[in-house]
Amino acid sequence: MDAEEIYASFLEKVRRTMYIDNMSPGATETVVKAAFDQFGEVLSVHFIPNYLQPKNFPKAALVEMKNPKQAEEIIGAMEVYPFMILGMPRPVRARPAKLEMFDDRPRKPGRRILCRWIDPKDPNFEVAQKIKKLVKTHAAEASFLLMEQLKEEEKLAAQQNETLKANFRKYELIDGVHEDGTATQLARYYNMRSSDS
Repeated sequence: MDAEEIYASFLEKVRRTMYIDNMSPGATETVVKAAFDQFGEVLSVHFIPNYLQPKNFPKAALVEMKNPKQAEEIIGAMEVYPFMILGMPRPVRARPAKLEMFDDRPRKPGRRILCRWIDPKDPNFEVAQKIKKLVKTHAAEASFLLMEQLKEEEKLAAQQNETLKANFRKYELIDGVHEDGTATQLARYYNMRSSDS
């Protein structure tokens, strides 16, 4: 294939790929594939490495579906209904993939990239310094927001765990009353029909 056909094929791949983020750190390729296979055929799952944040931060991945229609339908459904992977209290988010998200993207035919150092005397040097400072500030703010989000999710997970334990204790209590004959005795005492009889 020539460069134009390769690039056209890549653009088609981008159209059928979703960017999924806010996933549990424990999500694996198999788990993500199984989660989205129920909506259509998943061709590939590629996790986007996060080199700047701790390992317990939410994961992001590019999920390639069989066709663009499947990807659009899943993104639309996930905007309306929360979708969770691995039962975490964190709903997964989805949006269409962008060209820049792919580390294996081919060079666009006819495009040339020129790089040059900016001299400190150049009028654009001050602009470049401001952009550099702004990027650092943005990274610090994003990191802070993610940490706050993780704290909230851990709190919610702890609450869900406590609720689950309380409900299980209630179930055990009810089951115990039924098994030891207390329910039958109470039914006789109040002249009610027991479910055992």
